Amino acid sequence: MPERDQTRINERIGVREVRLVDEDGKQIGVIDTKKALAMAQDRDLDLVEVAPDSRPPVARLLDYSKYKYEQEQKAKQARKHQQQINVREIKLRPKIADHDYMTKKGHVERFLKQGDKVKVTIMFRGREQAHPERGRNLLQRLFEDLDGLGVVEQNPLQEGRNMHMLVAPSKEALKERDKAKTGEQPAVEESSAGSGSEAADADEPSAGSGSEAADAEEPSAGSGSDAPEADEPAANEVPDPTVAAGEPAPEPEAEAAPEAAPEPESATK
Repeated sequence: MPERDQTRINERIGVREVRLVDEDGKQIGVIDTKKALAMAQDRDLDLVEVAPDSRPPVARLLDYSKYKYEQEQKAKQARKHQQQINVREIKLRPKIADHDYMTKKGHVERFLKQGDKVKVTIMFRGREQAHPERGRNLLQRLFEDLDGLGVVEQNPLQEGRNMHMLVAPSKEALKERDKAKTGEQPAVEESSAGSGSEAADADEPSAGSGSEAADAEEPSAGSGSDAPEADEPAANEVPDPTVAAGEPAPEPEAEAAPEAAPEPESATK
C-alpha cells in the first residue's frame, strides 16, 4: 500500500499565520493563512507548507504537482548514484590444495572487481587449531596474490575455530568496475580484433595463390596427354647418328654361332 503524502497544502494548513514565500522565492513575510490562500488562488497556484516545524510554519506559493514530480526525480537520482556495497564470504582450509586455492582466489578477484568487500574465513579442525600461523600465512599469501586489487580493512582475527580477514576493493578494482559499467573494452581486445582482421585479409591472397596453383597444374595435365605420342628413347638405347631421319634402320647382323667345344679324348688313347 503506497504511503500517504503527509505534506499539508491549501485548506489542510490549520495554523493561523504562515511565513509566506512567493513563486519567485521572494520573502513576503508573516501573514494570515486565509490571506495567503487567497493569494494562491488568485495566481492559480497552491499554498504548500514546506517547513512545518518552524514558528510560524513556512509556506510557499507553487504548483504542487510539478513540485512533487521534481522531488521524486531528485530522490531517484540520489538512489541511482548511491553505491551499495555487499560483503561476500570465501571459506578456506589451512591445507587447501593449489587448484582449489586458485579457484577461490579467482572468486575473490571477481567480487573485488564488482566493488564488493570480501570476508575471507580460514576454518580450523582438530589439531589444526594448534597452528594458527598457517592460517595467517595463507591469508597473507592471498592478499599478495591479489596484486593490488584489494586492501586489508580488517587484519586477521581468530574467533574460536575460525580466522577472519576483511578485504575491501582498491581504487584499481573500482576503476575496472566503472569501465565494465560504461561498456569500455580494454585495448588488448581491440588489438587482437585488429590482428584477426589482418589475418583474415592475409588469407585472401592464399586463396588466389591456390587458384594460380590450380592453373599451373593444367599444363602438366596437357603434357601428360602428349607424353604417349612422343617416342622417347629408352635409357639403354643410343640413337645411331649414321641413320638419316625418315630412313629405316638397317637390320642387325646375325650373330655367329658359338663354336662347339672339342670332344674329350677317350681314356683308351
